[in-house]
Amino acid sequence: MKNNILSKIVFIFLCSLFSCSKSLPVLDGIDLKEWNTDKNACTGKRLAMKDALTNQKEKLLGLNEMEIVTLLGKPDGNELYKRNQKFYYYAIQPSKECNLKTQNAVLQLVVRFTAMGVANEVSIE
Repeated sequence: MKNNILSKIVFIFLCSLFSCSKSLPVLDGIDLKEWNTDKNACTGKRLAMKDALTNQKEKLLGLNEMEIVTLLGKPDGNELYKRNQKFYYYAIQPSKECNLKTQNAVLQLVVRFTAMGVANEVSIE
């Protein structure tokens, strides 16, 4: 009897825990499969999505690091900053790693995370 009540409590707790998790945002006009396969923006597919990303970058605010990686894939670069802040970089124009003749300044999506791992700034530079 005691075991049955305990299992029901655990079940209710787990159901409430998983039902409270937020879903990832939908980025309209951005093909996330294409985004993820265009590592370092070498094929130019990310550049075609720049305007849609610019208009929706606020949807990325408040997401944690794992949610950003789930949505946008592994970053092309990252940086650990003072006070445990992190920056993730996603190339939008072909980067130096593509072995193409590119300009020095490469357009990129920059996601800044707090020490708690929450995205608090998103910019395209």
